[in-house]
Amino acid sequence: MESTPTPEPRRTVDVASLKALAHPLRVRILDIISQLGPQTSGTLAEILGESTGSTSYHLRQLAKHDFLREVEGRGSARERWWDRPRGSLQIVTRELADNPATSEAAQLVSREFEHRRAAALADFMDHGWLQESPEWSEAATVSTTNIRLTAAQLAEVSERLEAFAMDLVNEIRNRGELAGARPVQIHLNAFPLAAGRTTGAATQPEEKP
Repeated sequence: MESTPTPEPRRTVDVASLKALAHPLRVRILDIISQLGPQTSGTLAEILGESTGSTSYHLRQLAKHDFLREVEGRGSARERWWDRPRGSLQIVTRELADNPATSEAAQLVSREFEHRRAAALADFMDHGWLQESPEWSEAATVSTTNIRLTAAQLAEVSERLEAFAMDLVNEIRNRGELAGARPVQIHLNAFPLAAGRTTGAATQPEEKP
């Protein structure tokens, strides 16, 4: 008998954590680790063109608010590896966006994630279709569907699409990573991220790594 996959944990970010995340470099760091997996302050400094002192400081701040965790048994006292805890983040809620104390932070975080997500899709549209191998470009999809719905129907579509997507992603993830795997980003679009680059986001106001 097949076992039922354990549901992904889901965390809704609180006020203090949202304010801690509301820094463009921290959004980028969280995004890169979501895309590429564990990183050190040194590898992030190289990717971002920042000093290791800067990336180390922001890594510690992200870890303080449980956006990241140190990878146990890897690295040394001088070179610590950091990764995302498993699960999804609801980073911006209507309550936080409407709260005068957090609205500015919510806007910054939403804007940064959306900018990076749009950049990833634009990069694939500009280059990926032609520059990726047929194996990858033909496996990708960028699709748009137009339909008139009520708010209740839209909620139904959103919930069912999200549930289906997460069931499928968790099923594939639980099989283990195969040789040849690379970072892939899924919205209602699904496309490979540019090799060696981090142009867009693995995250958005609702992020599912």
